[in-house]
Amino acid sequence: MLKILIYSVICVTLLLTTQKTKATSNVPIVEIGGAVRLNYAWKDYGQDSNGTFDFELFRIDVDATQGKWFLDAQYRWYQGFEAIHHAEVGYKLNHNNTISAGVTQVPFGIDPYGAHSFWFSGAYYLGLEDDYDTGIKWRHISGDWTFDSAYFLNAEYDSTDRWARYSFDVSSTYDNARNNQEDGQFNARAQYQWGKHTLGASLQAGQLKNATSLATGNHAAFAVHFDGHFDGDWNVQTQYIKYQYDEKSSLGTNDNRIALAAFEFPFDIATQAQVMTVNIAKKFTLNNDFVDTITCYNDHTYIKAQDSSGLADSIQNVTGCAFSKGGMYSYVDWIAGKNMWFVGGSGVGIDNGSTNWHSRLNINIGWYF
Repeated sequence: MLKILIYSVICVTLLLTTQKTKATSNVPIVEIGGAVRLNYAWKDYGQDSNGTFDFELFRIDVDATQGKWFLDAQYRWYQGFEAIHHAEVGYKLNHNNTISAGVTQVPFGIDPYGAHSFWFSGAYYLGLEDDYDTGIKWRHISGDWTFDSAYFLNAEYDSTDRWARYSFDVSSTYDNARNNQEDGQFNARAQYQWGKHTLGASLQAGQLKNATSLATGNHAAFAVHFDGHFDGDWNVQTQYIKYQYDEKSSLGTNDNRIALAAFEFPFDIATQAQVMTVNIAKKFTLNNDFVDTITCYNDHTYIKAQDSSGLADSIQNVTGCAFSKGGMYSYVDWIAGKNMWFVGGSGVGIDNGSTNWHSRLNINIGWYF
């Protein structure tokens, strides 16, 4: 149903762009864009010594404005699945207040996300960065302050076994031993613009529902962050997050684990952990025939799980550079992870008997239009 809605939005906006009328104030301004990306990956824990080079993504973006109203939507096709990224309709009450509703980004942590690499930070794999859920959001700007508040009815897909999604959300496992979903969530974030730097704090509180037992539980998280921009095009990001989920047998979380899912796979994370992120980047401007800018970075995340049986700390470190030239944007990343999902680990913050370091080379080549 959601796919049909997205297709309908795209078709309607395309029709609107063909209409010609003198009453230009009544005609929406529509922009259609998108991206095509290819990806090469070599893993020291993989079976292919040459690595793999594949199509990674095709996406369509629709941005439309009409007076104070706006539409912002994006749909993605990956190699093995397709999914909504976001789709929101909003209204700008005035220069300082905006309301939006739909599948929209959760206001939590560094805005828009706390990373420089293609890989994001470790918080992304915990559902605490660049997460999109279905609800309503209000942004208020007052001087150097920006306040975001939101209420989400559920994740972008209100299903425990829809693992083919972009955002990392609470889900079921293969055997349904855990079969939970997000069922109402409140978010609030305050950010202060201190010269070229941003200081912020975030709060998240929500409810879980088990689709098998119909039991309910709670989850919560808070964060503080700093996003600093210094002379010479240096950027430093630091962030501290603490989160926790209820540990109940009726939720299947009494073993100190809860399941999340995205990109077609479910996996376990620790029900309680602290997340520390330190990122540093330097931008170089070249403006030659091959490259406009190069941004080199090191993004580091340490995830300290609670001291319980079956859990262990996780680490993710990404060193790389991003190259831009017109509509082309490419990442060359070396990702090293200890006990980390998507880098050879079986989850985040859990111990299934092997918590070794693994690494991978990842090159993502994208054309954005």
